[in-house]
Amino acid sequence: MSRPAGVVPAVKHQLRLFFVALQFFTRIPIPQRVGFDPEWLHHAARYFPAVGLIVGLATASVHAAAAQLWPPAVAALLSTSLGILLTGAFHEDGFADVCDGMGGGYTAERTLEIMKDSRVGAFGAIGIMLMLALKIATLASLPAWTAAAGLLAAHPLSRLMSGSLIRLMAYARHEGKAKPLATRMSNGEFAIAVCTGIAPLLALCATGLLAWHGALPGCLLALGGTAWMARLFLRRLGGYTGDCLGAVQQVAEVLFYLGLLAVAGR
Repeated sequence: MSRPAGVVPAVKHQLRLFFVALQFFTRIPIPQRVGFDPEWLHHAARYFPAVGLIVGLATASVHAAAAQLWPPAVAALLSTSLGILLTGAFHEDGFADVCDGMGGGYTAERTLEIMKDSRVGAFGAIGIMLMLALKIATLASLPAWTAAAGLLAAHPLSRLMSGSLIRLMAYARHEGKAKPLATRMSNGEFAIAVCTGIAPLLALCATGLLAWHGALPGCLLALGGTAWMARLFLRRLGGYTGDCLGAVQQVAEVLFYLGLLAVAGR
């Protein structure tokens, strides 16, 4: 991809890539003047965590406001529902497909075939219900402002965990409904993803809105869960797929909340 010459064109191009990522990963409308080039898809994954920041801001705001009016469980349910609405259940669908594939496939070919199927099987249905129940229960068990701050931190961080598979692993197939936004990421692109993925967390901890001793276990759990899943995908599939990215995002997000709760619940 040729790089635009000059500072202003370069900034405009980065904004285009962000809007491409926003359009791909959410149902949020983008300006029509952004345009489209298929090549941009291969370079927009750098803003995957930045899209998470948008989703995190929305869900955190709803959770904080709802917690002032209703019980914690209602606030958790509303914020989770908004996240699903904004993303079109994009990542949840990937998680369900991975549950189906890993649960019903005994070879890489059969597992990929099951994951490609648009129908949701028993493993996927059970997995998605348990995952959403755990997410809502964990958020409802946290203090309201801690849960809101956790949402704001977890969404970009979990997408960074997911995007790390693009940087470190090979793509397992070249066709299918769940082909990721990009199948490669340069060092510079990954650096942008890292910065946007951890900046909200650092800012929240620096301002005291999120406790360091709570954020650390959450980060370690999210990192450990990502490493475990990456190893599983490598062993079972020989790489990752778009569904794998969605599954990692969901698992890393929930694990971050669990880490917060492990400290806040004491």
